[in-house]
Amino acid sequence: MTGAAGVLEAVDICAGYPGREALRGVSLSARPGEMLGLLGPNGAGKSTLLGVLAGVHAPVSGKVTVGGRDVLSLTDRERAGLIAVVPQRIEVPFGPRALTVALMGRYAKAPAFSGYGPRDEAIAQDALREAGVAHLAGRAIDQLSGGEQKRVFIARALAQQAPIMLLDEASSGLDPARAIEIHDLLRRKCRQGAAVVIAVHDLNLAALYCDRMVFLKDGRVAAQGRAAAVFTKEVIEAIYETSAVVIKHPLAGVAQALFAPGERGNL
Repeated sequence: MTGAAGVLEAVDICAGYPGREALRGVSLSARPGEMLGLLGPNGAGKSTLLGVLAGVHAPVSGKVTVGGRDVLSLTDRERAGLIAVVPQRIEVPFGPRALTVALMGRYAKAPAFSGYGPRDEAIAQDALREAGVAHLAGRAIDQLSGGEQKRVFIARALAQQAPIMLLDEASSGLDPARAIEIHDLLRRKCRQGAAVVIAVHDLNLAALYCDRMVFLKDGRVAAQGRAAAVFTKEVIEAIYETSAVVIKHPLAGVAQALFAPGERGNL
């Protein structure tokens, strides 16, 4: 999964919706072997930015490239071979088994007219195992809990074997232990050469796993850089407009943020 195909770059992205500008001049890059965290308050533009990076939301201006190619110039099949996406809100189809959902990730790899073969099924099974839901392979997706559904759709993204992974709130609906498992899995994918971009609200989880961070506020990049450089009390308080204390994790040694309840914000 290494090489130029795994380099994702966005330059001066402006995007939005009728009557609302969501992104203003956003630039960033994600390279093979690193995890990039997108952080910021609700409405900052994280999900919109992921949609632009994935090529499913065209910017008003600016450009996104994958391996030097404009993401909007790619066919659906080409894009699926390069970028795997796990959205925040998952539309759950009626009836298909979890294994069938994971097999959908083989769309870009399977021959156009012959359907999925034994190798595709084996890869989908492996993806379900990696995501911790192999035991659910035969279960209908609409009969699973929200957290189980999220892990099945992560398995679908893994089955794509794409050099770039974009995830919007990868751990939403998961308990703390399962959230750690999923982020450990994403770190392993980085070590194997993937570029992983995650939008996340849990600052401390992001600090444990992300190599670099991009903080968005009001659709603009408010801070970006190595996690150790930008995960600071000053940045966090300015972005979230609330009191915070930043300390070191006793085991990992990385910064962690503690927020004070409003009534205690002046303590």
